[in-house]
Amino acid sequence: PRFAEENRKANLALIDLLNRIAERKQATPAQVALAWILVQKPWIVPIPGTTNQQRLKENIAAADIELSAGDLAEIDSALSEIDVLGERYPEAAMKMINR
Repeated sequence: PRFAEENRKANLALIDLLNRIAERKQATPAQVALAWILVQKPWIVPIPGTTNQQRLKENIAAADIELSAGDLAEIDSALSEIDVLGERYPEAAMKMINR
């Protein structure tokens, strides 16, 4: 899975990208990720989950983050070069998907 030790280390490039943009936007990496999802297509809607009131406020504030064309190009370019390693879920869980 993606969060196995060896894959997690390799996938840090994606986190580094989000951290760089978040710092410029004075936002959190999660907010940048949500803001990016929000601008993809009008019918794509992120559904973040939380039980923490502060995280809820943070997630809502992501809608106020404006990603410029340059930001989007940077993200898209970096994503095309980053190989995310590992399946999303462990093997047993993957067998339960799309049965």
